[in-house]
Amino acid sequence: MLAAAAVRNHKWGLLGGLAVACLALGWLTRAMLGPEVVCYPVIRGDLVRTVVASGHVETPFRVEVGSQITGTVAEVLVNEGQAVTRGQPLITLDASELQAAVVQAEGLVQQAEAQLRQMEELSLPSAQENLKQAKATLVNAKEAYDRASRLAASGYGTHAALDAATRDLDVARTQVRSAELAVFTMSPGGSNFVIAQTQLTQARATLATANARLGYATVAAPRDGVLISRKVERGAVVQPGKALFVLAPSGNVQLVVPIDEKNLGLLSLGQDAKASADAYPDKTFPAKLTYINPGVDISRASVEVKLTSVDPPPYLRQDMTVSVDIEVDRRKDALIAPTRVIHDPTSGRPWVLIFRNGRASVQQVHVSLRAGDKVELTDGVNAGDLLIPVAAGVRAGQRLRAVMP
Repeated sequence: MLAAAAVRNHKWGLLGGLAVACLALGWLTRAMLGPEVVCYPVIRGDLVRTVVASGHVETPFRVEVGSQITGTVAEVLVNEGQAVTRGQPLITLDASELQAAVVQAEGLVQQAEAQLRQMEELSLPSAQENLKQAKATLVNAKEAYDRASRLAASGYGTHAALDAATRDLDVARTQVRSAELAVFTMSPGGSNFVIAQTQLTQARATLATANARLGYATVAAPRDGVLISRKVERGAVVQPGKALFVLAPSGNVQLVVPIDEKNLGLLSLGQDAKASADAYPDKTFPAKLTYINPGVDISRASVEVKLTSVDPPPYLRQDMTVSVDIEVDRRKDALIAPTRVIHDPTSGRPWVLIFRNGRASVQQVHVSLRAGDKVELTDGVNAGDLLIPVAAGVRAGQRLRAVMP
């Protein structure tokens, strides 16, 4: 038993010695090589600077839809928030009086058409026949007058017979002129024909007006879009000039966004942007900056801008909250480093600590573009250099062991 105890004591002694040796070796390594420090490599790539803001969806304009006549609503055919197409009925009005007016106007048209047909088919042919008879009578009267004139000149006829023949000739001529006038007035271009044609035109215009007013009994969507407001119910009396629906037309949508005025100098029309709806944060869609308000909202120190999305996603809704990243600058094939490695970034001489040969070396750099938590370095470093973050607390010349993040 004493031998076993001696073996156990010797074993624990060896283990303890080994632990002390490991601790000593770790301390010696740390002392000689320095602590482990996470370093960030300089990479080469595209650096994009953006202005980030939140706003809401808004159509470029809204259409107020109302009735063109006074009437009682018979049916409401759509609901608020519903997508509609151009020409789709929205409401119908009681059209009994309008339908009666159409029937009356149709009767006036039929009456005017009948009068014109009567003139063309009966009155004008009758006048033309009367003209033929009057001309025949004139020929007979002229021949009788010529005979009476010759007889009176030769002494075989009396002056009374000549006077009678002259009178009959004058009457026949008058009848021909009257018949010619009757034919002319009933022919195209004549007064009676024009009057009948005018009456028909007026009757047709009255019918067209009645049909148009009957069409007004159905209020239809003027274009494709979404109904964002409805202010009418069945049985209500509507009047012209009162908006019953507000329609947000389909097509382009605008993103209305307030931008902090300190970023105003970075913005210009035509800049590209990426947008996402807060309800669908994983989905993005393109937009373009199309409007910058010339005034500044002094209460919020912001400037209102509008971005247009030509092909908006179908899930967008009016007044939906959106976030936008407006691209204000882009550098291609740039040397990029995180901002956390830059010392004295606001001074005229920023610098970094580079891991070289196991130590931290000071290197002056030139910061060109800042974009979020990254910067472009245009002098002093190369791609692949390992930079020590400021928060590591490393001093220039200090030994360390670089660890990749």
